[in-house]
Order: sequence, then structure tokens, then C-alpha cells
Amino acid sequence: MDVAVVIPSYKVEKHILSVLSRIGPAVKRIYVVDDKCPQGSGTLVAEHCRDPRVVVLFHEENQGVGGAVVTGYRRALEDGAEVVVKLDGDAQMDPNLIPSFISPIERGVADYTKGNRFYAIENLEGMPLIRMFGNTALSFVNKLSSGYWNVMDPTNGYTAIHSSALRALPLGKLEKRYFFESDMLFRLNTVRAVVRDIPMNALYANEESNLSILKAIRDFPKRYLSRFVKRLLYSYVLRDLNVCSIEMAAGIPMLLFGAAFGAYNWYLSSLNGTPAHTGTIMLAVLPVIVGVQLLLSAISFDVANVPTVPLQESSRPGMSQANFAQGQVRSVHS
Repeated sequence: MDVAVVIPSYKVEKHILSVLSRIGPAVKRIYVVDDKCPQGSGTLVAEHCRDPRVVVLFHEENQGVGGAVVTGYRRALEDGAEVVVKLDGDAQMDPNLIPSFISPIERGVADYTKGNRFYAIENLEGMPLIRMFGNTALSFVNKLSSGYWNVMDPTNGYTAIHSSALRALPLGKLEKRYFFESDMLFRLNTVRAVVRDIPMNALYANEESNLSILKAIRDFPKRYLSRFVKRLLYSYVLRDLNVCSIEMAAGIPMLLFGAAFGAYNWYLSSLNGTPAHTGTIMLAVLPVIVGVQLLLSAISFDVANVPTVPLQESSRPGMSQANFAQGQVRSVHS
């Protein structure tokens, strides 16, 4: 396949030339996107890199890592790339792993691959403890918001994507800054793309992250909640009504009613100093129990609803849109 690499470039002048020198012959084109880098990393590459595959693109204003990657994606699509790899320029991602990332896409078993630093225990030895804890928590939250229960390490920016999936995405709507990777998974689920994890070991040096932890704690929860609600509406209300739709429609009200009714009567009992009647207790407990069971069943359905039929199947000879749609339905209900 025609493989291109996109490297967002911002404060990476110490490592960018080394990273470029290690990109192997499997890659046909390399796009370095200077995101208004104050250290002039794009100019550095243009002046000192002699690799004919390298094209440097410049932003007049800083757009964030997501904006830089989208610029590279668009240029790669214009130039006819079939697979686009996203690689950071800070030397924390090994370019020698590129064949591992593009292999599942070339074999037609995935539309999007991403790195997973949690696959092997030995890969975690070099990861700072605070980063390990944060990524573990974010992984679970991302599973809920994106619907990809089969992937881990959602903030990992080492990725590869097939052009059919890339063309199906609303690139202009993708988050431009550090929520980009998580938003990418949400958008991929809306188009039913198949995502696979690739085991990798991250390299940590003395580089400082440009992401503010306090800003992430303040901004990320509301963004994850927004994606979670949108995904449920897209998947189980607008596109399809199924068992999961019924279970959520019944389970959520029952759980809320039981909890509110129980809390209210507990307050009255404590205020009056009299125990609640058995019937009152049952009227509070039973909806909670049934509601929880229904929501657990809905989660089980959602876990089994992870996309399994790659989008690139629809572009293969002999695969009609009707057959592709039937394959997607089988993947949902299998």
C-alpha cells in the first residue's frame, strides 16, 4: 500500500531530525507539520533534512496537535495515500514499529490501529506512575464514551488509518488540541470503523508535556460525557432501536426513581424518627435492583456491539453496499 507518515511538529527541534532518519523504506511520503513552532522545527527540517520523501507544511497560527494532524491527513489524501501513520516528533515513538501498525490494515482486518503501552507488563517499567494511573482511568472512561471496549491506552498518539476510514470522518469537526485522540475514537465509532491495538513500549526522556494536567481535569470530563451521550443517541436511538435501547429506556428511569424515592423516604423517616414500612422499602429497592440489571444487560450488549467489519471491505471488488451493510448488521448481532 501507499503509506504516508504525518508528524505534528511543536517544540521537537531536539529530536525531529533523528526521528525522520529512522523512518524505513515502507513509507512513501512524510509530512512534517510545523504548528507555528516557536523553535522553528519546521524550518530546521526544511534546511537540514535531505530525505526526498519529506514535505514540510507550515501553520500561520498554532492549531494544536489535532489541527496539525488533520492538515497532514488532508494533504496525504490529496496525494493518494492509502494508509496514513501519525507519529510524534519527540522520539517517544519508535519508527521501526511502523510495519506493525500498517500490517493489520494491509491485511484488511482493521481500519485504524493505535499503540497500546499496557499490553505487556514489562512495557510499563519506564512509564511514570502518575501517567500510568491517569491513562488507566482515562482508558475506562474512553471505553464508555467511544464504544471501543476492546482497546486500551486511548491517549496514545501512535496510530495508522486506512484512507476509506479517513474519508468517512468529518475532519473539520475533530478536536484540534489534546482531546484529539479520544475524539478520534468517538468519530470512528460513528462510522463503524474497526480499531485494533498494537503492543508497543513508549520511550520516556526529559521532555516536558505541553498538556496542562489541571486543564485536562477541568475540560476532559465534560468532553467525554458529551461524546458518551452523543454515541448512545446515534447508536441506539437515531440509527437503530434494539434491545439495548429498550433496556436503557426502562433501566435509567427505574434506577433514578428508586434512588430518589428511597432517599426521600429515608429523609422523612430520619426527620420523624419512625422506621419506613416494608412496602415503602420494597418500592424503593425493587426499581433500583431491576434498573441496575437492565443497565448491566445494556452494557453487555454495547460491549458485543464493537465494530468487526472493516470499512475498507466496502471498497473491495465484488463487495456491494448492500452486502457491506449486511455484514455490519451481522457484526452487531453476532
